[in-house]
Amino acid sequence: MSTHSSRRFFLGHAAAGFSTLALSRLAQAQSTAKQAQPEQRPTQPEHAVTEPVGIEVNARPIPDFEPRDRARTRFGRLAYRSGLVLTSPHRGFGGLSAFRFLDDKGERFLSLSDQGTWFTGSIRYSGGKMAGLDDVEAAPMLNSEGRPITEKRLWYDTESLARDGSLVYVGLERVNQIMGFDLAKGGTRARGEVLPTPQAIRKLPYNKGLEALVFVPRDMKAQPLAGTLIAMSEGGFDADGNLIGFLLGGPSPGQFSIRRTDKQFISDAVLLPSGELLILERKFSWFTGINIRIRSLPLKAIAPGALVDGPVVFEADLGHEIDNMEGIDVHVTGDGETVLTMVSDDNFSMLQRTLLLQFTLVE
Repeated sequence: MSTHSSRRFFLGHAAAGFSTLALSRLAQAQSTAKQAQPEQRPTQPEHAVTEPVGIEVNARPIPDFEPRDRARTRFGRLAYRSGLVLTSPHRGFGGLSAFRFLDDKGERFLSLSDQGTWFTGSIRYSGGKMAGLDDVEAAPMLNSEGRPITEKRLWYDTESLARDGSLVYVGLERVNQIMGFDLAKGGTRARGEVLPTPQAIRKLPYNKGLEALVFVPRDMKAQPLAGTLIAMSEGGFDADGNLIGFLLGGPSPGQFSIRRTDKQFISDAVLLPSGELLILERKFSWFTGINIRIRSLPLKAIAPGALVDGPVVFEADLGHEIDNMEGIDVHVTGDGETVLTMVSDDNFSMLQRTLLLQFTLVE
């Protein structure tokens, strides 16, 4: 069995164990907390970071997105640019569930793990291709009291991230809450505040809740949803089996639905400057393993009570260099190219990988 085939085999089995592994870790943490004395704080998640620390991150290039056809670079509307396999000796690195750029150059980034940890740093480029990460720091996500949010039971499954200038929104999946952090007040040392949300969000399924957050910039004057935070569930369904989304704040708050097809679940989303909303989706099958795709939704079609749908613009499976892809963002180069960046969540498993992939969006 080739190295690539071996990875596909183990990754397929690992994907099936995602939920089981998460639940077993949760049960263990709950059991430990119950046995603790009243004056003790709940047990931290296994890979939580308790204080800010600079970390080393190593990067290995991925020269081809499809190893079985190395000459191919075009995949749907995307053209492969470059990719990295990221590793680190720091035990807290991994589990990357969301990714946002902090500048317009596609360099400075903010990411988070699903164990309540911020990651910041810069992507280093060489000849237009990603070559590595610099100045990477890990820091605990803090609550309004300045304590790591992971000290409160179940407040660690941070899965989604949106940015409105210096203000960032973080979605916590298991408790189905949204926190706001003003990075102008200390960067990743900023204290978060729990934001008011509709009761329907808090009723989303356990471990299938808030998975994608997108903020529509206020300066997008032509968009009816300018100033709105769009929140999408991974596996919360309406009465017709479609995925549930929410419009928070803005001129027309409410609930809408995204047509679900091919048994896919939402893992993240990003808004293009053109007003095109791209949703990153994934599914697992014993027959095909992990499959990911990107669909395009017209932002102007989203409104309270609406059912939105759109074409698939990208698809990939274990024949490609993918893993459990959970984060996506966009930047525009100085040459006017629209570049999508995707990151994977390795679930802190030695059978999976943390990947950083970049593609050019081709019209």
